[in-house]
Amino acid sequence: MSQAALILQQPAAPAGQLVLLLHGQGADAADLQPLGERLAAEFPQALVVSLRAPYPAGDGIGYQWITPAGLDDALRIERVAAEVPALQATVRHWQQVSGLGPEATLLVGFSQGAMMVLEASTQSRTSALAGRVVALAGRYAQLPAANPAGTTLFLVHGTADAVVDHGYTVDAASHLLALGADVVVDLIPSLGHEIDTAVLDLLVRRLRTHVPRRHWEAALRQGVAPEGRGTQ
Repeated sequence: MSQAALILQQPAAPAGQLVLLLHGQGADAADLQPLGERLAAEFPQALVVSLRAPYPAGDGIGYQWITPAGLDDALRIERVAAEVPALQATVRHWQQVSGLGPEATLLVGFSQGAMMVLEASTQSRTSALAGRVVALAGRYAQLPAANPAGTTLFLVHGTADAVVDHGYTVDAASHLLALGADVVVDLIPSLGHEIDTAVLDLLVRRLRTHVPRRHWEAALRQGVAPEGRGTQ
């Protein structure tokens, strides 16, 4: 997979977290610059990078993670699965660059990019790829068979999305909860296939205040309650 990327914030010594952004179909790394700049402002010690998808879009505008041509459920699963290993390698590349591991890694994807971060994080065969994953207006290609342990999933979807129906997020949330996954779901009334200011505010609030279940469980085993803040 191409290493093409837009670095939005690169402290001399990154600390706290690595933030990787994945855009939607027909877009490029610059399309998520407003999102990345907001996260950079909120987390000034983080390395924030917007990744560019590896393939030019079929209409010549922007890039894509997989081609949507002739897509059906079976082909979606096949095409995404073919790209997941390369995306996982790209994430690990940036982890090496930053010196930060999976627990400190935040993946944020929009639309097709959301599908890629969901699949890459839940298909990791050895250990968690990222401690936190945000899927904005996205869906799974195939619902996971096992709990993505070590990963907190934030699913955000507008109920007026005419591109990716929010019902996919509802179904995914129910499935993940049944697996015992750490998942936070926000359905935004009247929001279409977009990232607006309200979504940015919500995302920052979730990242700052949600304590991952694994941290709560570890703290309870030690008899100490963790603080209600996200990784800084």
